[in-house]
Formats: sequence, structure tokens, C-alpha cells
Amino acid sequence: MTSNTPAEVFPPGDYIREALEARGWTQADLGMIMNRPIQVVNQIINAKKAITPETAKELAEAFDTSPELWLNLETAFSLKESGGPAGQVQRRAAIYKIAPVGDMQKRHWIKGTKSAEELEQELNRFWGVSLLSAIPQLRAAARANTGPDYTLTPPQYTWCRQALRLSSGVGVSAHSKGALVATIPALRALAVHAEEVRKVPRVLASIGIRFLVVEHLPRSLIDGAALWRPDGSPVVALSLRFGRIDSFWHTLCHELAHLLSEDNQNCVDIDLVGPTCAHGKEQQEVERRANAMAANMLIPKDRLEGFIARKRPYFYKEDIRGFAKLVGVHPGIVVGQLQFRGMIPYSANREMLEDVREIVTQSALTDGWGHTITDN
Repeated sequence: MTSNTPAEVFPPGDYIREALEARGWTQADLGMIMNRPIQVVNQIINAKKAITPETAKELAEAFDTSPELWLNLETAFSLKESGGPAGQVQRRAAIYKIAPVGDMQKRHWIKGTKSAEELEQELNRFWGVSLLSAIPQLRAAARANTGPDYTLTPPQYTWCRQALRLSSGVGVSAHSKGALVATIPALRALAVHAEEVRKVPRVLASIGIRFLVVEHLPRSLIDGAALWRPDGSPVVALSLRFGRIDSFWHTLCHELAHLLSEDNQNCVDIDLVGPTCAHGKEQQEVERRANAMAANMLIPKDRLEGFIARKRPYFYKEDIRGFAKLVGVHPGIVVGQLQFRGMIPYSANREMLEDVREIVTQSALTDGWGHTITDN
């Protein structure tokens, strides 16, 4: 951005003195011309009284100039005299471009401050860097309409950073892919009753997976993520943006699918569940695979397709409950998969979609919904 600010700024009174000298006038003469007391003229010349729009018009008429000339001189001088470190606004604007500062302060992730220097220090602490320019870019597998090797937006990256920061507070055993494979049946057995979700964090910790909940940030649209700590250990973080039992289990299994597939980068799932979720051609192959694996973990594909073939196009409540009991899952999970496949509208069978957010947050390390964890 270019600047038209002069290298040196003088008070408007200096220009008034020059104009008076050029005309051979005194301050008393100018006072008479403007019908102002000489004390007022003296205050304006000595920068003790600001030039108002009315005064600018009078000076313009007296010296045959434009009112804008005097207002511009007054503005330039006032900006120079306003004090404070130069570039504060520009520095804060640059910071706000790379981090959702207001949201981070509301969540107590960083301290509230108006100083650009202190704000930079707070963000350096949060990111674990010495300079904001050194913040690493987290590239992630996400929705295909965000493009391959999608670089996360500031709210998305910040959410992931907070999840990784907090994950150190979750104690776990050693991790192995084999232990995860062996534990899938035990995890799935918890999907029958809503209350059983409270056991999920403990089961995952027993096989070396750090599980935690971080409430989503505005405009992030994150539902969950499979992340890797610097030591190579896995983290599964959910936002519980939708607290329904179907959303919880599908997102959890989706992230576990990323771990099972050993996807070699952080997988951050954006708009994974709900009426606006992406599916089909809108998803990258890695996400389609994780979706298919998650759905099959909960309800074997052939069993679900057989149920659909028998009951389509009418899926009565008693049929859904009966099928859920037959395959050993909560009815809400059947409803969720039918909705995702477009077999029933998202408005259907809402009573089966129990909310499990409170149950999960009572047993998992949680940041959000009244649970605050800080290291300030």
C-alpha cells in the first residue's frame, strides 16, 4: 500500500503565519476579517485550537483557498500528534488475518489485550513459535471442494492447534494399529445405548489414542480430526458441532478409519455430518474411503442394503427400531445412515437422534460448553 503522507508535517498555524506575512496582515486583522476574537486566532495559529469545518470555510474565504486545504492540514497534523507506536493498527490487522483473535480471547486460549506487542506475544505462546511468521501451515485431507492438500483457514487451524495442545493432558497406553483393529468390536458394542458413549475415551486411551472434545469455532465447520502429535502418537478430536448420537458415532469411526488406513497427513473433517455434508463426487477419495469404512464399522453394508431393499420407500419407525436391534446399534445410527444415503429426509425420526454431547463431555477432556482449560 502506498502512502501520500508528507515526510514532514507542520501545524496549520505555520501556513497561516506565511499567508498573513504575504499579505501584510496581523493576527488582529485576520480576527476582524473572520469576525473572531484575536485570542481565538492566536490559539489556532499556535495549535491550541483545532480547525473545524466552519473555521476552514472562513480561512478559505480569507485567503482565497479551498476549505479542504485547511482541513487536510489539520488532519495531517492531528495524526502526527496523536501519539502511540506507529503502525499499531496495521500490526493488529495483520494478526487478525492469521488468527481468530476475538474468538480465542472469548475461549480464554489467549489473554485479552489491545496492545499489538502483547497480542503477538500471546499468539507466539499459543503457537509455540518465537515469531508469528514462523507459524507452520497445517495441510490436511478435507472435503474435495476445498481442493487437494487444502490449507486450513485460520479458525480451522487454530482449532486443530488447540486440540493438539490439550492432547498432552490425556494419559494413554502405547499405541499400535493392531490394538485398534482388535478393539473395534468392543467400541462398536458401545453404540447400542446412548449412555455407553461415556466409556469411549477410556477404551481409546487403553490402545494409545488420545481422545478429546474441543467445541468448534465460528465459521470453522469442523466436525472432527485425526491428528498426529510430534512424537507420532495419534489424537482423535471431535467438535460435537452436532451432538446427535449418529453424528458422534459416524465422526468417531470416520477418524478411526483415517488411523486404520494410516493416512500420512492430518485429516481434518469439515462439514462431515448434517444436512449440508459433502458426499459422492464432492469428496476426495481418502474421505470417501473413510466414510465407507465408518458406515461399515457400525452397520455392515450388505445388512443395510438388504434392509433398504426390503423396506424402500417406506421406513416405518418400528422397522427401524427392529433392524437396529437386529444389527446391535442404536436406532439413531440407522436413521443417520438412511438420511446420509438420501433414503429419508433429515427432518424424519428426530426423536431417535438422542443428544449425547453432555454424556461425552462428562467423561472426555473437553474445552467448550462451560469447560475451560487454559495454561495462561
